[in-house]
Amino acid sequence: MSKNTGKDKAKSATADKTIALNKRARHEYHLEERFEAGLVLQGWEIKAIRAGRGNMTDAYAYVKDGEIFLIGAQITPLIQASTHTIPEDRRQRKLLLHRREIDKLIGRIERDGYTLVPTAMYWSRNKIKLEIALAKGKQAHDKRDSAKDRDWAIEKQRAMRNHNRNA
Repeated sequence: MSKNTGKDKAKSATADKTIALNKRARHEYHLEERFEAGLVLQGWEIKAIRAGRGNMTDAYAYVKDGEIFLIGAQITPLIQASTHTIPEDRRQRKLLLHRREIDKLIGRIERDGYTLVPTAMYWSRNKIKLEIALAKGKQAHDKRDSAKDRDWAIEKQRAMRNHNRNA
């Protein structure tokens, strides 16, 4: 029988904390600086996220009146959602950041032409957090280069693995 070591517990704990990942963000953008933001959610949204109904593939963040909002993140309501409110699965949600972080982000977006892209949604101390990144869009040749680099890294790993097996 194998015992559960501390490393295994740490890996499973971090894996359980992740709610949703935006894998397309790494493919379509050069991600630079990352920030952790809280989300203003309604009760039915928390329940739906606990049930695994969160998706942020086409999501992005934008600035409006000195505040930052998340657009395009889909949280599909449960069937037994509240009858008192009409659940909207793709509504805009306010992001909670410190004022100096917001000012820094607004400056970089307006001055340097960056975009705010959500990269991950996860649990942190029983609260849902969103990781957003300052990003610049990749052009087609950049996407091809990163795909080529990824393929080369895989080929190197295969070659090393085969070399180590034969040695």
